[in-house]
Amino acid sequence: MSPIEIALGERSYRILVGPGLLADAGAWADAPASSQALVVTNTTVAPLYAQRLARVIAARHPKVHIVELPDGEEHKNWQVLNRIFDALLAHGCDRKTVVYALGGGVVGDMAGFAAASYMRGVPFVQVPTTLLAQVDSSVGGKTAVNHPLGKNMIGAFYQPRLVVCDLDTLATLPAREFSAGLAEVIKYGPIADMAFLDWIETNLAGLMAREPALLAHAVRRSCEIKAAVVGQDERESGLRAILNFGHTFGHAIEAGLGYGEWLHGEAVGCGMVMAAHLSQGLGLVDAAFVERLTRILRDAGLPVRAPALGADRFIELMRVDKKAEAGEIRFVVIDKPGSASMRPAPDALVRDVIERCTATA
Repeated sequence: MSPIEIALGERSYRILVGPGLLADAGAWADAPASSQALVVTNTTVAPLYAQRLARVIAARHPKVHIVELPDGEEHKNWQVLNRIFDALLAHGCDRKTVVYALGGGVVGDMAGFAAASYMRGVPFVQVPTTLLAQVDSSVGGKTAVNHPLGKNMIGAFYQPRLVVCDLDTLATLPAREFSAGLAEVIKYGPIADMAFLDWIETNLAGLMAREPALLAHAVRRSCEIKAAVVGQDERESGLRAILNFGHTFGHAIEAGLGYGEWLHGEAVGCGMVMAAHLSQGLGLVDAAFVERLTRILRDAGLPVRAPALGADRFIELMRVDKKAEAGEIRFVVIDKPGSASMRPAPDALVRDVIERCTATA
């Protein structure tokens, strides 16, 4: 497949999507050459793909080191981040050392943040192995770790030099992780491309069965939409915020339950249902749209009923969301199917949505 371009001037880079890329030497031509490289991965992914990646990039890096992190959102914290810095320092890595993020969104966010911080910035390459990471977190340069009071509150915008999405890695993904990734695929329809949502709805059974041609289109179209948005608004000063549809409610679910209890994509999927109800409450979409989106998410294996955190706790957590301003919570809502914006909502309506979505499936 032809590369997808992220147009950011001197920070522009390419996204490669296709099968067999991990073993394809040509896929890594855009990765910077250096004397050393550090592959950051986790204990689940390392046995599957770490040595394969190390072999293929050895032509560009005479020394390739590997550091394994514990797997799971609950480990996306400062203490585990230090393991990456420990490895970089122990191996005497310099400013040209390339960091490779091999894994899902947690690995990508942490490796990217480490690369942004080490010696004030070293190059890094995203090698996402989950559906969620391939269609969302590996693209666009958001890097972060979590804080007990809020998700992704400590981080930086730092673009990779290359993103390589090997579709073959999705074959080893557990079903729950795959469904979590579908949440981020489905997201692109309501915010930007209703024809894509129509396609997802028509082909959902095939996507759930991981048919290669369908997966290829889903990942590619998702990356195209995100690339177009990021190219216009790299640092989320306006348009890029629409990519957070469902995330304000979703991040509150993750923090409220404890990181790792629900997967990120599961929380976002439920958050999209809540954001759709909020959009309806604001008079922007009708009940049929909410019901349709809820059905698609449910059929994708995602939770559509909010956990019983209580409205007060939800609102408390959402006030520390990065999109909040002066304590005012701002939500990504659907203005009309295929178009989204960010705006505040009346507190009474937010409480009503929380209670309604907690009580009904």
